[in-house]
Amino acid sequence: MALTIGPLVLDNPVLLAPMSGVTDLPFRRIARRFGAGLAYSEMIASAEMVRETRGSLRRAASSAETGPMAVQLAGTEPEVMAEAAKLVEGMGAALIDINFGCPAKKVVKRAAGSALMREEGLAVAIVGAVVRAVACPVTVKMRTGWDDNARNAPKLAKMAEGEGARLITVHGRTRCQFYSGRADWHFIAEVKAAVGIPVVANGDIASAADASDCLAVSGADGVMVGRAAQGRPWLPGAIARALAGNGEAAEPDMASRWALAREHLDAMLVHYGTDRGLRIARKHLGWYAQGLPGAATFRNAVNNATEPTVVIGEIRRFFAPAGERMAA
Repeated sequence: MALTIGPLVLDNPVLLAPMSGVTDLPFRRIARRFGAGLAYSEMIASAEMVRETRGSLRRAASSAETGPMAVQLAGTEPEVMAEAAKLVEGMGAALIDINFGCPAKKVVKRAAGSALMREEGLAVAIVGAVVRAVACPVTVKMRTGWDDNARNAPKLAKMAEGEGARLITVHGRTRCQFYSGRADWHFIAEVKAAVGIPVVANGDIASAADASDCLAVSGADGVMVGRAAQGRPWLPGAIARALAGNGEAAEPDMASRWALAREHLDAMLVHYGTDRGLRIARKHLGWYAQGLPGAATFRNAVNNATEPTVVIGEIRRFFAPAGERMAA
């Protein structure tokens, strides 16, 4: 199953969602290696990108190992969004996504993210400005609407298509739901019916069964995996293989998790530097351990460690097979 976004043809239709503080270059590289069809960058504020702040440049960092580079931008000014889009395209972006879906209070307070679903005229102006500024395909991620009384995703998606958007991703919740309740996959079918471009369904995709059910209910062309991939960067690829009829892979064993956690830590230390890399690695290592015996003790040890060698030792003790622990 391929997914075509303008001139870009993806190997499969299972995408890794843009997640602030999660989908940095090390995480995207691992997810792509395991088979994610596309891995989006963290959301980048367009004004920061134009100022070329250190953080925005790091979030937009690219590597040939990650496959096509997809960057998500957020903002409220069409001209600034367009300028930011030019910059990231110049850095190698093969696709630019516009954020109309983030529900975070600090984003909405700036009238960005899902707040733009209440400002359809401005939202459409942003899409048009970005499309005209770049040659690569432009996509839009949105929610079903602001609240249950204003579920305008079908209308906004159609307007975005009219401005040149090549794909729409819909998280099946309103902004006011945040992440509570269940994602409404049935409503995503209304968005699919409203447009002629591909639609990707997002929300509560945590397994191959979820993905299959969601595609059947929504009629979407693909699915996007978000929070379920935290600590499980192999998940989008596993879902893609199952949808292709190759069977969903079993969860990695402890030895595989040990090797992956160590690889991920090393990559973050290189990407961020030792001090910042260790701080950011803590949540990822906690997610890798989630649900396993002794996870709380492991997280506490990692959270209090300040030296990479100590953290590496904790990873080895927690994940390594008994024989390896004895050898250590």
